[in-house]
Amino acid sequence: MKKICVVGTGYVGLVTAAGLADFGNSVIGVDIDKEKIRILQEGGIPIYEPGLLEVVERNVKAGRLTFTTDIDSAIQNSRVVFSAVGTPPGEGGEADLRAVWIVAATFAKNLNDYKVFINKSTVPVGTGKKTRELILKESGGSETFDVVSNPEFLREGSAVGDFLNPDRVVVGSRSKKAQTIMKDVYHALITRGVPYVETNIESAEIIKYASNAFLAVKITFINEIANLCDIVGGDVNEVAKAMGMDGRISPKFLHAGPGFGGSCFPKDTMALVEIFKENGIKSRVVEAAIEANELQKQGVVSKLKSVMPELKGKTVAILGLAFKPNTDDTRFSPTKVVIPLLEKEGAELQVYDPVAMQDFKRDFPHLNYKNNAYEAIDGADALILMTEWNEFRSLDLKRVRSLLKSPVFIDTRNIYDPRDMKEKGFIFVCTGRTRCAL
Repeated sequence: MKKICVVGTGYVGLVTAAGLADFGNSVIGVDIDKEKIRILQEGGIPIYEPGLLEVVERNVKAGRLTFTTDIDSAIQNSRVVFSAVGTPPGEGGEADLRAVWIVAATFAKNLNDYKVFINKSTVPVGTGKKTRELILKESGGSETFDVVSNPEFLREGSAVGDFLNPDRVVVGSRSKKAQTIMKDVYHALITRGVPYVETNIESAEIIKYASNAFLAVKITFINEIANLCDIVGGDVNEVAKAMGMDGRISPKFLHAGPGFGGSCFPKDTMALVEIFKENGIKSRVVEAAIEANELQKQGVVSKLKSVMPELKGKTVAILGLAFKPNTDDTRFSPTKVVIPLLEKEGAELQVYDPVAMQDFKRDFPHLNYKNNAYEAIDGADALILMTEWNEFRSLDLKRVRSLLKSPVFIDTRNIYDPRDMKEKGFIFVCTGRTRCAL
């Protein structure tokens, strides 16, 4: 049983701490946020993530998982220290590493024995080298440590499953001793046959950015195909299905919509572009994906105006504020682009999301928040469905039609069939399938 400290109890840190404890390790979760730790110590969790509470409760009860704000003691009593703090985008899109440096300096000051420092946060290539240099400096030249890069590949909304049953584990280090310790940490996965990729730190750091950027490009590509389908009468669902049958392409992330958002893809694509620039080269593909993705978000309002040109004084219902279902995260949500554009056109808004309204209120406190989907739709001149929550997949369409002042329904996630919606009397616009009903 390894003694592990995980610094940071956000999405990545808390899932990592709970998951590592579930593998049989002794884990201490640390955070400077006293309120987060209070919630965790009282049996709750500070974020919405399906299945996470059960894993936390199970391991706390078993005595394998504890939480504290005392980072010094936690590091001193651990052999392995994961840094899982935030690396938000800076003013130019580059990753802000201030929290990482603080954790590394604190680690250095508490080196009372050999320890492994692991960057779990998404950090630019070269961070591992700089981390080692900082720890050496702050520890007075101590060599009793190794630095490892162990990037996370967690999807919000399914992070628990992703951690407990990953596609692969990537561990970057040139130290055989550190790799041996990391194999012990992930022993439960390795014995199940989960691929374990050993590489150097620089490769591990690039793997994370390259993976997210590739998926972002894939989403952007199918969105552009959807836009073409809307013009020529194609069905993007049929196109994507046939494309996905090709083993070289696969069907994953070929779902047209209003553009990608969340805490990873926007941040990581911007950071990767900056990494290219810092190294004297240009990332034309990723830069184009970022630009196209922003245009895709803005295009939602264009879809509405194609059937309702005058929005001034109109009431628009918005269903879905989170960037994706099964999370309360609204960072870079397409809805955050759509709402200001609608307000600029003079529209009034009625909005609803099953779990993300509290988070959304931080940036948009003035909106008319409703208690359920039908309250949001009631009296609206148009409806825009932005997030594919399960409860939005089976709306009572007869009731929806009766609550709307006019039957305008914009489905950015292609949940409903355009032919069926037309038969039910809706003026229906979707993404890459709209003309299929003509």
